[in-house]
Amino acid sequence: MVFPVKTLDSQARLAQMIDRLKSRDFRLTPQRMAVLRILASSEGHPSVDQIYEQVRRDFPTTSIATVYKTVALLRELGEILELGFPDGSNRYDGNKPFPHPHVICTQCKSIHDPEVNGLTDLTKEVSAETGFQITTHRVDFFGICRDCQRVVPK
Repeated sequence: MVFPVKTLDSQARLAQMIDRLKSRDFRLTPQRMAVLRILASSEGHPSVDQIYEQVRRDFPTTSIATVYKTVALLRELGEILELGFPDGSNRYDGNKPFPHPHVICTQCKSIHDPEVNGLTDLTKEVSAETGFQITTHRVDFFGICRDCQRVVPK
C-alpha cells in the first residue's frame, strides 16, 4: 500500500476539505469553516479543546459540541487524521490526513511530522512477514524535543 507524502499548502488543503463537504451536501456554517481553517493550516496537531479556544475568539457563542461534531465528521470522511492517546488527549492532523510518522515530545507534548523515507518498504515487509493485508498504520516516536532539551532543570 502506498500512502501520499506531499503536503498541500493550507489554502489548497482547505479547498479540498470544503469540496469534500460540499460533495456530500454538508452545510458550511461560519463555525464549521473556522474549524476547517484551523485544521487545514495547523502544523501543531491541535486537540478539540485547542480548536475550540481558537474558534471562540471569532465566534464566542460556539459550543464545544459543534467542534466535536465537525471533527468527528471530518474524521469519518477521511479528511483528518486522529492521533489517539491513552490519556484521551486526542490530537488531529488536517494537513496530512493519511498515515505518516510522528515524533512526540514527552515533556511539552508537541507533535512533529518528520519527512522520512522507507515506510512503504516497512509496510511491505510487515505484510510479507505476517500475511496481513495492511490497510493503515501508525508510527510514533517519543522523546524530548530540542526546545525542551534546552530548558535547564532547576
